[in-house]
Amino acid sequence: MTRRLAPSVNAGSMADIAFLLLIFFLVSTKMETDHGITRKLPPPADDDPAETIIKEKNLFKVELNQLNELLVEGTVMEISALKDATIAFLDNGGESDGLACDYCKGEGDVTSSDHPSKAIISLINSRETNYATYVAVQNELVAAYIELRNREAKRLYGISFIEMKKNLKGARNLNDKEVLRERIKKIQSLFPEKLSEAEPRNQY
Repeated sequence: MTRRLAPSVNAGSMADIAFLLLIFFLVSTKMETDHGITRKLPPPADDDPAETIIKEKNLFKVELNQLNELLVEGTVMEISALKDATIAFLDNGGESDGLACDYCKGEGDVTSSDHPSKAIISLINSRETNYATYVAVQNELVAAYIELRNREAKRLYGISFIEMKKNLKGARNLNDKEVLRERIKKIQSLFPEKLSEAEPRNQY
């Protein structure tokens, strides 16, 4: 009587299939990345101490205490109102003599900032401040700069500042890129982002 061999399955290709599946999942899976707050450090201070003197009216004081309360110039304020208050400060144009701001549309209050190039925002927070509140305040401050830059970009070039930055990323022509870079620098110079953050306090 002839013995029959049991049929066997060729598993040699199973390793290849498993390898292909592994590659597929690695390529198709999105990795979550943490995003921080982008900040550019200020340039080194000049040796001349006279240049570092800042007038009190050119300083916009924003504070966050341990209770997550927002104080602007010593007065309690809702975070939702911070952007408008910041715009009013940056766009004030209160300097009557010297370098007057001819593109500012603020009230021209002599007790507020002289010029956007001189306006500085000072942010102080407690070590116990909630991180979400801190980020929300940062977003409102940055949103104030973006709104003013968008306004001036539309006035000068008929396109918003945000759109100009998007176009710069997508531009392939070197001449177009150079033109966009120069225009972006021009708008940034009109409303330079001067945001100073002090070391967090324990309580105040």
